[in-house]
Order: sequence, then C-alpha cells, then structure tokens
Amino acid sequence: MLFRQLFDSDTSTYTYLLADPETREAILIDPVKEQADRDAQVLDELGLRLVATIETHVHADHVTGAWALKQRYGQDIVYPATSGATGADRYVNEGDAIAFGKHAVMVRLTPGHTAGCATYVTEDLSRAFTGDALLIRGSGRTDFQQGDSRQLWASVHDQIFSLPDETQLYPGHDYKGRTVSTVAEEKAHNPRLGGTRTVSDFVQIMENLNLSYPRHIDRALPANLALGREDGDGEAAAAPTDLWASIPRSPAGVRHVTPDWVRKYKNEVRIIDVRELSEWNDHLGHLDEAELVPLGTLADAAGKWNLDEHLVLICRSSGRSDRAALALEKAGFKYVASMVGGMLAFRNSETTGATAGSCG
Repeated sequence: MLFRQLFDSDTSTYTYLLADPETREAILIDPVKEQADRDAQVLDELGLRLVATIETHVHADHVTGAWALKQRYGQDIVYPATSGATGADRYVNEGDAIAFGKHAVMVRLTPGHTAGCATYVTEDLSRAFTGDALLIRGSGRTDFQQGDSRQLWASVHDQIFSLPDETQLYPGHDYKGRTVSTVAEEKAHNPRLGGTRTVSDFVQIMENLNLSYPRHIDRALPANLALGREDGDGEAAAAPTDLWASIPRSPAGVRHVTPDWVRKYKNEVRIIDVRELSEWNDHLGHLDEAELVPLGTLADAAGKWNLDEHLVLICRSSGRSDRAALALEKAGFKYVASMVGGMLAFRNSETTGATAGSCG
C-alpha cells in the first residue's frame, strides 16, 4: 500500500493519503481546505485517482478540503453516519469498509470527542487513523459538540486499545512534532488514558483542562457540516445528488440498490442489463427500461458514455453486475449502482402493479 502523512502547520492537522499501487485508486483522510493544492499536486505527481475523502468527524479547528477536492476530482465525500453533516455521498457505520483498489479501511465508531467520531483501520490491522479520539500521549477534548468523557474512555479502550499492540496509531493532530505511536505505547504511557488510569481519573482530568475554544471554530463548524463548502465556493463539478447520496455500499464497496428502489427511480437512471441475450429472453425476462449490454461488451460500450451518467446495472443474481459496477467506477464513472439480488430478486419481490419488463 502506498502511504503518505501530510501536515498543515497552521492547525497542526495531519492528512493521510492511502493508495493501491496497482489500480492507482486513493483515499484522503481529513484533508484541509488550505492544503487542497498540495494534495492535488501529490495525487497528480504519483498518478493516483482520488476515489474518496474521508472525515474522522466534524472538525472545529480547520475546514475540510473535501468540497474543494471534489471540484477537481469528483470523488465521494464520506462522513460517519453519526456526524450530523448533510449532503455527503456516503455515510458510514460501525463495521463498514471503504474500498480503494484491492485495499480498504474499516470503520470503528469512536464517539466521545464529538458524538460523531470514527477511527479507520486498515484491513491488516497495521494502521489506525484515530482522528481526535486518541492523540499521541493525549486525547481530544470533550467539552463541546456533544462530547462525553466517559464515552470517549470507552471508545478508546474498546475500539482502539483492543487492536494488536503493534498497530501503528496516526492521530488527527500533534502539536509537538510527533508523527506516530502504537497501541502498546499509548496503553503504557498515555497520561490520560493509559497506565493505571481509571475512567474516574480521566473524567476528572477532562473536567479541569480549561481550554479555550479553537480559534477557527466559528468558521469551521458550519463549513464542515456542509462538507467544507463555504459562501462563494460555488457548485462542485460532481456535486452529490439527493438520489445518490443515501445509497449504501456493500463491504466490497459496491453501491447497492433494491428492486423497489429501481421501480421507484427507473425513469431517472440508465438501466444496463449485463446478461447474455439468451438470459434477456428467458423466464426471468427483463425490464422495459433496460438496455442489453452483455458483460463482455461493456467496456467498449461504456467508452462512449458520459462519466456523469447515473447507471444501475442488473444481471441474474447481482454477481456480474457487482463486478461491472466496480469496473465502471475504476474507469471514472461517478454514479454507478448494482441491483442487489438481480432479476431473481426483482421477480421474487413483484407485487400487483409493479412495473416489470417483457418476458420472452
């Protein structure tokens, strides 16, 4: 895996770049708006395609670069489902996977600093990106944004300290020049959360920090609740649509829509059936709105399509349509989904009055 740790000196914020060296797909964790040009330069110089920007939480100390980068790359903007941000392309919950090429980071919800924090862990458990939940020899504050000291203690001990001792921990900030720690180090030496500290000790420590509010909070909070978009930023090149924003992804990273979703929105999307002609005319039939593009011909056909089209792929049971959806996203299509369960599920879910296609 290709990995870079990037730093914003004004807010002491770390941004993390992870990429698949084969597919060149990349993600950015916690980008900073003022560093969007730097991030774009790194991506372009390394020949990477940004597929997602991922937030650990709604930040109070800087404005995310998610919206600025979306104007360049059209990537998905990803937030924890508990964050309170509106309009993201994808909201993630406990146990979800965010894929980039053959790799992924797994979601562990770690509320306490705010009510909507998440930690992202690589599949091999070698790295964890903790945001502000756990800092090197410290932790995020708990006195605003529905923070809760007891909840943060539980999050760190249950979700982060439960990782292998050798797991490397990468925080959202550091103010003393430190770049990385490990689970073993923080369990032993973190003065707030490690060693012989108890939850009562931690609550007392947090109640007596007497910190001033972040200097950028009045700007950062409203902007980050809007994905990093501020007045004057304009529309992004591939702004999320209401139709697409709520579509969940499978653990493999495929956007999945149900047969009922397809019935509801069949006139607002382009439906592509990737089965063979014999299947198109078999007992399962096909949807009147669908176009037959067998999987073996899809790459050539898609080369003539608009990358901003909203595509729903269908096959017999969704195995082929899932593969096709991932392939189209890798080719640059921004809005692609697979109908989960395929035509088998569609026929099984039919009710009186449901719109179906012709039977051969």
